[in-house]
Amino acid sequence: MTKVLQDMTATKQRNFLAGDETLRLILEDRLDGPFLSYAKRELHLFGERCANEIDERAKHTDREGEPRLVRYDKYGEEVSSVWVNEGYRQTVQETYDTGIVGYVHKDIPDLGHRGNYTYSFAQGYLLSHAEPGFYCPVTLTMATAYLLDHYADEDVKNRFLPHVCSTGEVPLFEGATFLTERQGGSDVGANVVRAVSEDGHYRLHGEKYFASNAGMAGVAMVLARMDGAPEGTKGLTLFAVPWRRDDGSVNGLRIRRLKDKLGVRAVPSGEVEFDGALAYVVGDPAKGIHYMLEALNLSRICNSVASLGIMRRAFLESKEYASRRNAFGKRLTDYPMVKDTLGKMAAKLHVETAAVFDFIKLYEKVTDGEASQEEQVLNRLYIALLKKESAEQAIHFAHEAIEMHGGNGYIEDFVTPRLLRDAQVLTVWEGTANILGLELIRLVNKYAAHKLFLNAMRERLVMVPDSEMKQSLVVELERLGNDLIAFTAYDEALQTFEAKSLMKRMADMYESVVALEWSRKHGGRFTKLAEIFMEDTWSLRKQGEQMKTVEFFEEIM
Repeated sequence: MTKVLQDMTATKQRNFLAGDETLRLILEDRLDGPFLSYAKRELHLFGERCANEIDERAKHTDREGEPRLVRYDKYGEEVSSVWVNEGYRQTVQETYDTGIVGYVHKDIPDLGHRGNYTYSFAQGYLLSHAEPGFYCPVTLTMATAYLLDHYADEDVKNRFLPHVCSTGEVPLFEGATFLTERQGGSDVGANVVRAVSEDGHYRLHGEKYFASNAGMAGVAMVLARMDGAPEGTKGLTLFAVPWRRDDGSVNGLRIRRLKDKLGVRAVPSGEVEFDGALAYVVGDPAKGIHYMLEALNLSRICNSVASLGIMRRAFLESKEYASRRNAFGKRLTDYPMVKDTLGKMAAKLHVETAAVFDFIKLYEKVTDGEASQEEQVLNRLYIALLKKESAEQAIHFAHEAIEMHGGNGYIEDFVTPRLLRDAQVLTVWEGTANILGLELIRLVNKYAAHKLFLNAMRERLVMVPDSEMKQSLVVELERLGNDLIAFTAYDEALQTFEAKSLMKRMADMYESVVALEWSRKHGGRFTKLAEIFMEDTWSLRKQGEQMKTVEFFEEIM
C-alpha cells in the first residue's frame, strides 16, 4: 500500500519545466532569438534532470548522506575536511557545468555572448524544486562571483574568478560569504575578526559562527577588521580567503563543528576559526560592508527564487495527489474545498513568480549600471518585500501540501516533510522579517521609498484597463498611501512595530499590479488567475457568492 501511495504522489511529469506557462512567457519576454532557443533547450534538459536523478540524490542526502566533518586524517593531522556523498558531488558538477553561475560573467560558447540573471534564476528555480539546500551553495558562489567581478583588482580576479565561474574547463571553486559572528548575529557591526598585516600580506584571526558551505568552498568572501579601523560596519574590509594554499594544505582554517540543522541538510554550515589565514583585500578597504550588502541583495533574490521552487513543487505534489486519491467515493478534486485550495495555490504561485521575475528585470538594469538613483532604491525595496513574502509563502505552500496528503504528508517516504523543513530556513537566511522591516524603515526615512513605490504603482495601474479588479485596487492603493505617509511620522518604536504589516500590504499591492498587467497582456487563464488572486488577497468575496476557484478549476489547472 505504501508503495502504491508513493507512486501516486510522485510528480508524473518527470520534468519540472513542463507545464510552467508563467516561466515560458517570462523567458519569451526577456530573451531574444538564439538565446531564447538555447535557454529553452538547456532548461528542458535541466528540468528533466532535476525531476529525476537530482531529486533522487537530494532525498538520499537529506535522509542518509548529509555532509560530515572529517577533523583528522589517518595520520592524526588536522585537515578540517567535509565529506559529502558521491551523488551530491555529481549534482555539484552537473549544476555548475550548466553555467548557472559562470554564464552571468562569461560568454556562452554556443552564443558568443554572456547570459543574464533571468536565465540563471530560471535554472535556480528548477533546481529548487528538487534541492533548495544545494541552491544555497550556488547562491553563495553567485555572490562570490559578483564581488570578485565587480570589485576585485586584476590580480585577485584572475586568481579566483575563472575557478568560481568554471563550467568544467578549470577546477571549480565554490564560493561562500562568511558574515555571522557569535556576538553579533545580524548585527554585523559587532564583528571582531581581525585582519593583521604580516610581511606584505593580510592574515585573519577569529571566528565566524554560521559559515555555510564550509569545507566545500574554494574561496570565501569574509568581512574582517584591520588594526586601527573604526568600530561598527564602517571599519570592515572585504577579503577573499582561499580554503587551501597553493601547496594544497588548509589555509589556516579550522572547522570547529557542523551545525545540526532542521532542513537544507545538503549545505554544510559550520563554525570556522581563522588562525592566520592568508587573505586578499577586495576593493576599497573602507567599503567592505557596502560590497557585502550588494551581495546580500543578490542572495535575497536567490532566496526568493528558492521559495518559488518549493512553492511549485508543493503545488505539483498537491495537485497530483488530489487528482488520484479517492475519499468517500469521490476523487479529492471532485470536492469544492479541494478545488478551492488548489485554485488559490495556482493563483498565488503564478502571481508571485511573475512578480519576482518582474523585479529581476529591474535588478539586471541596476547591475548593468543603467539604473537611476530612484530605480536603485525601488530595487532594494522590491527585493526586501518579495524576499519576505515568498519565504513565508514557501512555508504556507509546504503546509498546504501536507494537509492535502493527510497523514501521508507527514511521512518521510513522501517529499512533503522535506519541503516544509527546507522552506523554514528561507524566512531566516539573508535576513529575518524583523531585519527586512528595518530595511523598509531605512529606505523610507532616508530615500522616501514609499513615495517612489506609490508613484510606480499608480503609473503602472494607469496602463491597466478599467475593471472591477482595478477599481478595488485603486481604493486599496489609496488606503495604503495614507498609511505609509502616516508611517513616516511615527517614532522609532512605532515604526518598528508597524513595518512588517505594511510590508505585507506593499507586497500584496505590487503582486496585484503585476497580476492585472498579466491579465491585460495575456488574458484567458491569466485573467482567471488574477481574479482568484485579487479575491483571495483583498477578501473581496462575500459568503454565498460565486466560487471562482471551483468554476475556473479545469482551465487554471
